[in-house]
Formats: sequence, structure tokens, C-alpha cells
Amino acid sequence: MLPTVSKGRSSSSTSRSNPMFFQYLRRIVKWQQMDVEYTFWQMLHLCTSPKVVYQHTKYHKQTKNQWARDDPAFVVICSILLMVATLAYCAAYGHSAGHAVYVVISVLLFHFLITGVVIATSCWFLTNSYLREEAPFNSHVVEQRVEWLYAFDVHCNSFFPIFVLLYVIHYFLSPLLVAHGFIPMLLSNLLFMAAASYYHYLNFLGYDVLPFLERTTFFLYPIGAVIVLSPILILSGFNPSRYFMNLYFSQRFMIQ
Repeated sequence: MLPTVSKGRSSSSTSRSNPMFFQYLRRIVKWQQMDVEYTFWQMLHLCTSPKVVYQHTKYHKQTKNQWARDDPAFVVICSILLMVATLAYCAAYGHSAGHAVYVVISVLLFHFLITGVVIATSCWFLTNSYLREEAPFNSHVVEQRVEWLYAFDVHCNSFFPIFVLLYVIHYFLSPLLVAHGFIPMLLSNLLFMAAASYYHYLNFLGYDVLPFLERTTFFLYPIGAVIVLSPILILSGFNPSRYFMNLYFSQRFMIQ
């Protein structure tokens, strides 16, 4: 009788992921090996038709036998765009070069990378521990698991529309959004609600495309929490734009 799926296969899959991760890190400093044009194509379609992007993820699995990107171009370009946008905020509202460096590093690390690592690790653990379909006992199907790099890819994909809404569009609307009054507060909450909801929707699409996962609608539940929480914040008079701008540029804004 042929052997069924065993822990050995799972461990070998894990061992193969380690060289893939280190190869991914090495390619970060090799700009000429990055597919920049395809990265911008993905960024555009993540904002307009994200299902097309994850359809291409299936093709990537068929051709390269992995779900995760082997090209770090998306992370690099997204980081550069985030730094440029943050510098624009610092140029408009900052008070010194040293403060600008602090804000750029804080936003890049805490808003994007560290938060991404935490979210990706949580989703990676959750999907592999609780959302994978159980193979029949006598099945000879190769066991599949969510790659950590793929979970980080999903976060990066979901983050880019947030970048467009809360770092680019927000920048141009910030004089209105940080003003006192009900309308600025309402618009600010709606903008943040749309960004958070779209993030979780893309998170859902990223895991729903994996054929070996079930109950992926779990990733849509936070949208319900966002919808419930937003009216509460509005009624309490909380303005997220004023809060975050005051967090980084309090000496310039002096927002009370």
C-alpha cells in the first residue's frame, strides 16, 4: 500500500520554504531582477479589480509551484511610495529634518512592516491550524499549507489601497478633514471605514483563492465590526484624521 500523507511531507515543505525566504531577501537589493511593470499592474488592479490579481496568483502556483511571490518588488516599491508620501506630510506639517526622519521610519516600520509581520503571522497560524480542509484518512493527496510569505503578500496587497486612501487622498483632503465640526469628522470616519473595510475584503480574497482552505468568510467578520464601530466613533465626536495628525505633528497643529 502506498503511504498516506505524513508529517515528513509537512516538514519537508517547511524546509523548502526557508531557502525560498532567504532567496527572497537576497533579491531585495537586486533591482534589475525585479519586475517593476508587473508590480505596478498589480497595484492598479488591487484598487480596481482585485480578483484579477488573485487569479494570476493561481497561475503563479501552476508555473512556480508556490503561492507566494518570489519577487520582492511589491514590498520595495510600496515602501518607497510610503516614504515619499510621508515626506510630503513632513514637508507640509513637519518642523525639522530630524523629526521628518523619525516620522518616516515610524510610519514605514510600524504602519507597514511590523504590523504586516504580526498580521501575516497571525493569519498564517490561523489558516494552517484551523481553516485547512482535512484530507481523508486514506487519501494520497499531498498536504498543502499556507506559506508565511504568501500571508505577508496578502497583507501587502491589502495595504496598498489603504495607502492610496489614507496616505495619498487623505493628504490632499487633510486641511478639510482635520478641521473642527461635524462634516470633517464624518468624512474622516467614512474614509477610515472604507479603508479598513477594503483591507479586510482583500484579506478575504487572498485566502479564499486557496483551494485547500475552508470557512474563509471568517476574514470578512472584521468588516462587520468596522461598520458597527464607526457610528459609535462618530457619535462620540472622534476624528481619526485629527488624532493621527496630532500624533505626529502636534507642534504644528496644536489640535485640541
